[in-house]
Formats: sequence, structure tokens, C-alpha cells
Amino acid sequence: MIVVGLPDKAVAESRERVRAALSAIGLTLPPKRITVNLSPADLPKEGSHYDLPIALGLLGAMGVIDAETLSAYLVVGELGLDARVAPAPGVLLAALHAAERELGLVCPAAQGPEAAWAATVEVIAAPDLLSLIGHFKGGAPLTPPQPGSADLPPRLADLRQVKGQETAKRALEIAAAGGHNLLMSGPPGAGKSLMAACLPGILPELTPAEALEVSMVASVAGELQDGRLLRARPFRTPHHSASMAALVGGGLKVRPGEVSLAHLGILFLDELPEFQRTVLDSLRQPLETGKVTVARANAHVTFPARVQLIAAMNPCRCGHLDDPALACSRAPRCAADYQAKLSGPLLDRIDLHVDVAAVSAADLVLPPPAEGSDEVAARVAAARAIQTDRYADHGVRTNAEADGDLLDTVAALDDAGRKLLAQAAEAMRLSARGYHRVLRVSRTIADLAGAEDIGRVHIAEALSYRRRAPVN
Repeated sequence: MIVVGLPDKAVAESRERVRAALSAIGLTLPPKRITVNLSPADLPKEGSHYDLPIALGLLGAMGVIDAETLSAYLVVGELGLDARVAPAPGVLLAALHAAERELGLVCPAAQGPEAAWAATVEVIAAPDLLSLIGHFKGGAPLTPPQPGSADLPPRLADLRQVKGQETAKRALEIAAAGGHNLLMSGPPGAGKSLMAACLPGILPELTPAEALEVSMVASVAGELQDGRLLRARPFRTPHHSASMAALVGGGLKVRPGEVSLAHLGILFLDELPEFQRTVLDSLRQPLETGKVTVARANAHVTFPARVQLIAAMNPCRCGHLDDPALACSRAPRCAADYQAKLSGPLLDRIDLHVDVAAVSAADLVLPPPAEGSDEVAARVAAARAIQTDRYADHGVRTNAEADGDLLDTVAALDDAGRKLLAQAAEAMRLSARGYHRVLRVSRTIADLAGAEDIGRVHIAEALSYRRRAPVN
């Protein structure tokens, strides 16, 4: 028995797993040469999910199961030596693909609830090979699985835990309302990471369609547990030692990276300048297009990557640039060197730049703020509802995704606002991207205020969050 069609080591070894599984249920392969052809022959095959299709193909050729019946199903699953069917990544995506082609799906029993989310497809979730044979022969039909429960969004932190920092909290609310990228810069212990952890608690829950998108990426990465559909927006926090393949995807067997695993959620990069510059610059295209394409000599794989980038950094290596008592002897030169690790094009893609001051002892002894995440989340939800209605016919979810032509239609400026924006674009030397990002942020600020048109005050606040000139 040989397997052809450019199989990798895992696929080539499937012949031994299949042979052992058939032996475990009392079947023996016929004493003749068997060739398993994985078509197309010039496309590399990888993974253990070919075990069950190969076994069922052999059973059809041997006449144990009707081969014509098997042709109506897409099959995914790994076989154990005892004929049990083990989970394999990507079952949700396989179920959706089967539904598109009007096929049924055969998958491991543990992943039946995951596959059942594709409501229009017939799912056969088998615990082992023997029960699968019984199902197809009509002796003991398997019960169709029910969709798994959806995970409730966990709350990592509440804004009531944040003392002071009103400007940063305002920027956080704007970022949540419009899906904008945010960079917080301040000394250690100022609360940057805490505020980033508060963001999932003020974002609206995923819609059913969005939950399916997010869960498909998690399914391909093998991160769905017990068939539970993800309803919480992803919050990914990779360490600054992450490689380019870990962040944008790739590897020997191409897998989605952190930017794709954070699709429709938050990618939080703490200690931003500590990441390798080439790794950070690899995010420039995904942040602009909402997808990442991993190009290899034998394949091109595209993953979704519509993320909200939240980043935090110290102003300099010692972190105390604005405190003469704690700053190092190289200040302010050390700040210029430290901030130069971030490229201008990357910073230009960040809509909101906020300086986070150190929290004083007087702030820490104050009682918790009266307004917490629930109150802010209500305003964010109202602003998101306005955007959903506005972009219903344009395939756009938030202001941050609107392109220049669409902005010209929805971002109606009054005369004072238009004049201020023109003056600021000249004085601040805004690029075309920067100009449109100011428009997007001002549109979000107007939505939070319930204003139909963008006024001078909305433009002024949006301009206050643009990147300052670097330290000399």
C-alpha cells in the first residue's frame, strides 16, 4: 500500500494508521497492491486529517460500504490505532465548504458540535470507524450533533479600576466606537496595559456572521474547544519576542498568525519598540487592507486580518523622560533613539496617539470613578448602531474601514470644520492617509455626540490625537 500525490510525513504514515485501525475492527486489506492517489498530484498534502478519507475510500473499494453513497460526503478526521476517530483542525471551514458544494460532512464526534454550526449541511459525527460503518450500512444510525454553545465574552478589566487618565479613557472610547488604532505612550505603571485590557469590555459583541468568521480562523488554527463558537472579540497579546511568522502567519506548514487570530478583535502590542522593526513593518499591509497573504513557492494563502491595533510604549528606554528626578543622563537623546525604532509609515496608520501621564498618589486614594465599562459600552453601542445603518449598503462595518471615496460621501463637514482641517493638513504636513484618518476619527467623535455633520469641535479633537513631532 502506497500513498502518492506529494504527501508529507504525516500523510505517508496514514497507511500504517489505516492498516492498524482496520485490523482493530476485524478487517484485513486484500493481498494485492493498493495505491492511494491524492489528487491533484502536484499539490503538496499535509496533515493527519486524510486518515479517515483514505480508510473510507478503501472500505468503498472493498465493498464494505457503498462507494456511491460515500461520494456524497466530504470527510475529515484522524484515525487512532484502535480505530477511534480523533479531532483534526479546520472542521468548521470544511463544513461550510461542504455546504457550498451541497455535500454532507463526516467528521470526528468531538467536533460534531463545531460542524453543526453550518446549519445546511448533513453532519455525521463518528466516535470510531466501526460505528461509522454501522451508520452507512443502516444498522445503527448516528444521532446528528447539535451546535455547541457559544462562549460568553469574558471581561478582563473594568474602567472603574482606572484612576485618573481621563484623556486616555476618552481616546479608548473613541477607538472602541469607530474601530480605530490606538497608541498609548507613558511611563511605567501609568495604566496603559490596564486600559487596553478594559477595551474588550466596552466593545459590542460579535454578530452571528462575525462570530462565524472569527471561529473559522480559530478552527483552522485548532483553537476551538468542544465545538464552542467564539462570541467574544479576540484579544491577542503576543510577546515582543514574536517572530514575523508568528505575527502575520507562515511557517513550514502555513498557519494564521496573531494578526489573523485577532480578526474582528484586538491585537495588543505592549512595549511596542521592543518588537523587531521588520516584524512591526510586516503589519503595515494587513492594517491597511484587512487581510494578509502568505506567499510561498508552492502556495499563496490569504487569511483575514481586520484588526484593531492597540499599542503601548514607554517614551524612552528608561521610561521617565518627563521626570527629571528619574530620567537617565542621556535624556532627551535616548527618547529619539528609542522612538526611532518605529517607522513613520507604521505610525501613520495609527489614528489615535495619546500621552499617558504618571498617576499621582492623590489620584490613587480617590474612590473609584462613577462611570465604568457598562456606561461607556452603551455609548459605544449607540455609535456602532449609527455606523451599521450608514454603511449597510457598502460592505463596511465601522468608520475605520471607510475608504476616501466613501468618506467624502458620509463625512459632511460644516464650513468652519472644513477650514480648520485644511489649515491643519498644511501646518501638520498630513499625508493623504493621515488626512483621511483625521476624517474617520472626527466622524466617530460626531457619532458619539449624536451629530449628523462634522463640526469644528470634532475636527479639533481628532487633530489633538494625531502624532506629534519626534523628540529632537
